[in-house]
Amino acid sequence: MQKLLCFVLLLAAFPVTSFADGKTDAWEQKKAKTFKPITVEQQKAIAQAAPAKTAVEPKQPRRVLVFYRCEGFVHSSIPHCNLAIEQLGKKSGAFEVDLADTYDVFTEENLKKYDAILLNNTTRLRFDSPAQANAIMDFVANGKGIVGIHAASDNFDMYPQCRDLIGGIFAGHPWGAGGTWAFKLDDPDHVLNQAFEGNGFWHQDEIYQYNPETYQGPKVLRLLVSLDMSKDEVSGRINDGPREVAVSWLRTAGEGRLFYTNFGHREETFANPKMLKHMLDGIQYALGDLPADATPTATSSQKQPALAPAKP
Repeated sequence: MQKLLCFVLLLAAFPVTSFADGKTDAWEQKKAKTFKPITVEQQKAIAQAAPAKTAVEPKQPRRVLVFYRCEGFVHSSIPHCNLAIEQLGKKSGAFEVDLADTYDVFTEENLKKYDAILLNNTTRLRFDSPAQANAIMDFVANGKGIVGIHAASDNFDMYPQCRDLIGGIFAGHPWGAGGTWAFKLDDPDHVLNQAFEGNGFWHQDEIYQYNPETYQGPKVLRLLVSLDMSKDEVSGRINDGPREVAVSWLRTAGEGRLFYTNFGHREETFANPKMLKHMLDGIQYALGDLPADATPTATSSQKQPALAPAKP
């Protein structure tokens, strides 16, 4: 009897993973290898960086589905982002959060519970059926929101409609995570750029360029933040590449809304007050609470971009 009790306790301590489902087993192994415990100091830094106030009061109680599965590269910053999004919602009162990493959440019935889907550094997603991709598209088209953090643009090569919704697909990162890069505000006065107080800036993170065959560009997207190519440290990373590299943007899709930012490779990004303010405002836009001009940059009237200062 004592041996049986010990066996039951052992099973309770270590969740059983289904080896019949190869995808599930591979993902569980990746998580165990990559995700590290968030230290008390890191938890405090994230909590302190999260804004206590929202740009606007929510029109109604809101709920966000935060999805963080990866079939490709797994970012160690995923748990930091999960915690940061939870803190943003809890501290500001703007929304509640459910975390998920299994595809079964993407059904029409389940998504009725949510006002927005947030893709936290997801990579190379492979849905169990086309109906799941369609559920996301219908969710947004019918008036809900979608938010993409960093590697959310490294997805959907099998689902071009979802890829186009995000705005483009990853095609390398000449601006690596070890570098500190200059960023300009494409639209200094835009409500989703209020975190940066009208000024370009420098920030350490990994920044993507996008496959030109998939990037939707300024004729579709309202660009918010881009790399500041006037700085040699930035432009010198490429010899024959795009001269404009967008970092954050928004767009409408049907009755719904998208906010995407490429910030978020590094764990420290989620303890940066300005970055969390930028993300909170973007989430509130996607939720439908924060009105924001989504007129594509190519057809909008706006001020000159705010370039980054000389490197400090």
